[in-house]
Formats: sequence, C-alpha cells, structure tokens
Amino acid sequence: MKTKNLVSILLIVVTTTAFSQIKFDLEKGNVKWTGKKITNQAHSGSLKFSSASLSLENSNKPFGVFTVDMTSLTSDDLTGEWKQKLEGHLKSDDFFSVEKHPEATLVIKKVNSQNKNSYELTGVLTIKGITQTVDFNLIVYNDRIESKLTFDRSKHDIQFASGSFFENLGDTLILDEITLDITLQKI
Repeated sequence: MKTKNLVSILLIVVTTTAFSQIKFDLEKGNVKWTGKKITNQAHSGSLKFSSASLSLENSNKPFGVFTVDMTSLTSDDLTGEWKQKLEGHLKSDDFFSVEKHPEATLVIKKVNSQNKNSYELTGVLTIKGITQTVDFNLIVYNDRIESKLTFDRSKHDIQFASGSFFENLGDTLILDEITLDITLQKI
C-alpha cells in the first residue's frame, strides 16, 4: 500500500515538473469579446475562465487547455434593459446556445516560438460542440499571458444575421469574425 502511494506521488511530481505548467488566477483572468455589424457598429463584452492550464516548454508536446464558462457571457457596452436583451439573445440558440453548451474550450496542438516570450499557436476551438482549428499569437509576461484570437462564428453554426447563411441582409448583417482579447494573470 505504501509503495503504491509513493509511486502515485512520484508520478504526480514528475508529471508536474516535466510540464512546468503556468498557474493562473482565474478570478483575474478575462476574455473580452467584440462583434461587429457591416455598418461598423460593434458590441463588446466579457467571459470568464472556468479552468486554464498551459505549458510551452516542449514545442514537440505543447500542453494547454482553456475552458470558458459561457454562462458568464456579458455585454459591457450596454446597460439596463438593452444589456439584458442582448445578453439573453447571445445566450439563446440564435447564437451560442448556452443552456445546451455551457462551456467552450481551446486546446493547444502546436507551438512555434517567435522569440523569448512570443509564440504562434495552433489550437482547436470548440463552441456549441463544433471544433475548428484556429491560429493565434500568445505573449508571455512575468505576471500574465495575453493573446488576441479571431474566430469565424459561422464555422460553429452561429447563423443569426450571418452573410454565410443568408443573403440580402443589408445593414443588419453581423460579421462572422469575433475577436477575443485574452488576459490571464499568473499566480
């Protein structure tokens, strides 16, 4: 029994040491989203992480899994009734189907180091149960990581007012590209 426990502890230590995972304060982490209409009118808001882990030391075996709590989706550019309406609409089946898909994930698959603290990453982004490949850059600072990621919502079956699914939308067309500005504070 003691040998089994010792082996388990050693495996945990070796695994943790081998990957040297960056630990994050999820309360201070944030995802700022921006979506735009064809008229350049934009809405923006935020999302919270429910988990985040990252190790970039071994480019042959990168490790990173980020999970976003989609129920935390907020609109930050509106107030009152309009804020509530937009948040409800974004959480509905017209957009992110949050009740059916309460989490979105990003799993790192490939890392290319650009310089000492800048990386080009390839990952798979899963939203509404649909997984698509996405490329983005990541900067690692002493106290945080930052990234800007743009994804195509139409590839995740988010059809509302999308030119990829509907014609003649005029100035009601909402662009398919959603931009995410990501910050995670290190512990």
